[in-house]
Amino acid sequence: MRAACITLFIVAASFGIAAQQTFHAGVDLVHFDVTVVDKHGQPVVGLKPEDFEIVENGKKQALQFFTAGEGDGSAPRGGQAADEASPMHLGLLLDTSGSMAEDLKDARASAVKFVNAMDHAADFTVVDFDTEVRVARFSPTDYPRLVERIRMRAADGWTALYDALGVYLNGAQAQEGRKVLVLYTDGGDTRSSLTFADALDLLKASDVTVYAIGYLEHQSSTGRFQQRTELERFAAMTGGRAYFPSGPKDLDGVFDNIEKEIAARYSLGYVSTDPRTDGAWRGVAIKLVRQDLKGIRLRTRSGYYAPYKETR
Repeated sequence: MRAACITLFIVAASFGIAAQQTFHAGVDLVHFDVTVVDKHGQPVVGLKPEDFEIVENGKKQALQFFTAGEGDGSAPRGGQAADEASPMHLGLLLDTSGSMAEDLKDARASAVKFVNAMDHAADFTVVDFDTEVRVARFSPTDYPRLVERIRMRAADGWTALYDALGVYLNGAQAQEGRKVLVLYTDGGDTRSSLTFADALDLLKASDVTVYAIGYLEHQSSTGRFQQRTELERFAAMTGGRAYFPSGPKDLDGVFDNIEKEIAARYSLGYVSTDPRTDGAWRGVAIKLVRQDLKGIRLRTRSGYYAPYKETR
């Protein structure tokens, strides 16, 4: 556990309030991934750059980078050399604690199908966690080893969920492009050094979109409510979505829905009109401006931390 504690200290130190959220595509762009869904929760595709408006701290921004997913599982197209400029980095946080003993086989099977369907990703990071946290990153050519990694761990120990999230975010900080994390757990945290508030702070300072899957049927009603609330907050503040399947038979459908949303997402980038490097939080509102898009909902992050440069 000593090594894990050292890693978590580094995580906490490196994700300070002045974390810089930029997307490098020739120049530094502020980058937002956006999901647009209709009143039935189905992804809306076919939107164009002029359909979006970006306002940062009350000031309209000029959109300078745009890619649109096609909703069919392929890599996004559009904008400037989209396939090269916005690589997809996928992550999986998989709970392997002792309480997962009955359900881990089904979770693994659905996760493997998801991995195989997302073969256009630039890489795939797996963090499996119980009392300890283990992380490994795989390139597409290493997918057989990735599948083996998902299948190998037996259920045992406690649940260090927040620590696992911190370890993943620390590794994702240096990645450039679109970052999506799928988090699977059957209960709340019982072990971490980090707190729930710490985890929220780390997510706020990141540009990772979280899709949370909580199979909470074995929890008490009180525990289920708290754990559901936490997972929903993780997803909502990052522009993702939380799912709560009632049984293993629902897992394939959940992963399919996540795959469709990822494939249909939009990536928007702009250079802020605010040149300050003060590390301050900047609220960002992204809206749809077409009048015929009634009943359409948009999900994304609510802002970012400005770059920070120490002045003497």
